Amino acid sequence: MSLERIAPALFVLLWSSGWIVPVYAARHSTAETFLSVRFAFAAVCFVILAAVLRAPWQRNPRAIGHAIISGLLMHGIYLGGVWWAIFHGVPASISGVIAALQPLMTAAIAPWMVGERLSPVQIFGLVLGFAGIILALTPTFQRLSPDMFAERLTPVIINIVAMSGAVLGTLYQKRFVTTGDMRTNAVWQYLGALLVVAPLALFGEPPRFDITFELMAALAWSVLVLSMAAVMLLLYLIGKGQVSRAASLIYLMPPTVAIEAFILFGEPLAMTMVIGTIIVVIGVWLAGRRPQTAS
Repeated sequence: MSLERIAPALFVLLWSSGWIVPVYAARHSTAETFLSVRFAFAAVCFVILAAVLRAPWQRNPRAIGHAIISGLLMHGIYLGGVWWAIFHGVPASISGVIAALQPLMTAAIAPWMVGERLSPVQIFGLVLGFAGIILALTPTFQRLSPDMFAERLTPVIINIVAMSGAVLGTLYQKRFVTTGDMRTNAVWQYLGALLVVAPLALFGEPPRFDITFELMAALAWSVLVLSMAAVMLLLYLIGKGQVSRAASLIYLMPPTVAIEAFILFGEPLAMTMVIGTIIVVIGVWLAGRRPQTAS
């Protein structure tokens, strides 16, 4: 079985753990400090990987700048905002719902930024997928009182703003980061991400990074699985398919996170979650159908 066939499912499985890991990391570290260490280690790991595999380095300063901006958006703003929000009380399931806005935002911007044209069937699939997520996470919303929502308003807003980093970063990657080796480009991207989170770690809330087994395990998973394996899969998907098809995989994250939370934390799976998951899968399939491309 080729990588192109299994990459979407593998990406969903790996990327969904990004909503689980912050729950463990938040017990021992601040978000900005953890991400600064994570991005620095990820950059070093890609340097070593590139050296071992003799991957070519980009020599065009403009191309390097594009890679840095791409990482600043996709990793720095997006992950920085999402992790900060989860560290400050936004449940992983709600953060997953916010992540489901990415395909809709991507579909709205893609036509004028990268020349993609969505068919009516694709648009219907995007809307159907979002409706499925809302249905799947209804129990989570019902457990939130007005007072609790008010306390989480700022983190929720930060999470929503961070979503724009993923949308713009994905589109920017598709349009401007079209040359060079993915492994060496990743080094520049994580350096771009550090431009966002490192100053926040130094000048934001007091940094905390307790050396515990749980935190080291979370760091190792974040670097090797999320920052390297999952991100390489995402870049592979962006390179192989159109932007909106790759972004539509985000629809599968909340149900997947809910299943992982059930296995790891014993959280119950409501019938609405099961029905919503089925609707999400149908929506993703419709949104992934190949559209017409603007000339």
